Amino acid sequence: MKKTVAGITLEVVKGDIVSQADISAIVNAANAQLRRGGGVAGAIHRAAGPGLEEECRPLAPIKPGEAVITGGHNLPNRYVIHCLGPVYGVDKPEDKLLADCYRNALKLAEEYELDSIAFPAISTGIFGYPPEEAAEVVLKAVLETIPQLHQVKKIRFVLYSDKDLEIYERTLSHLIGD
Repeated sequence: MKKTVAGITLEVVKGDIVSQADISAIVNAANAQLRRGGGVAGAIHRAAGPGLEEECRPLAPIKPGEAVITGGHNLPNRYVIHCLGPVYGVDKPEDKLLADCYRNALKLAEEYELDSIAFPAISTGIFGYPPEEAAEVVLKAVLETIPQLHQVKKIRFVLYSDKDLEIYERTLSHLIGD
C-alpha cells in the first residue's frame, strides 16, 4: 500500500527490514544496550556484522523513546537508527514513549538529510505492545511529524506478518482516508 501525504510517500509492505536496499536508513527495534538480541535487533546485527555492535557500544544505554544513529556497516543502507521502544505495561506512558521512538528517528533522518527511512513494528514483539494499539499510536505520530519534514520523502513500514500488514493498512486508510 502507498499513500502520499504532503509530498511524502508512506508505504506499508510485508518483508524483511534488512532487505530494504532502496532506503537510506532502517530503524532497529533496539534493546537498551544496543546489542544483538532476538527479533529485529538480532536480524539487523547479523546482517550488519560485528562492526555495528562495536559502533553501538559507546552510545548505550538508551532510554525508552530515545533514538541514536550509526552507520549501516554490511547492510545495503547508509545508516541504522536505533530506537528503544517501551515495554507494554511497564514503561509509562507507553503511548508517548512509542510515539517518541518514531518522532526521534524521523528527527535524526532529517538532521542527516536522509531521503528515506524504513521502520519495523517497534515494541509489538517481546515488548508486548498490542499491534492494533501500536499501529494507531505510530501512524498518528508519523502523520503529525510530516509537516516538519523537508529531507525525508519516503517512509516505509516493513511488517513481518500478514496480520501486522493488514493492521497497518487498515489503520492508515482509517487515519487518512482512501
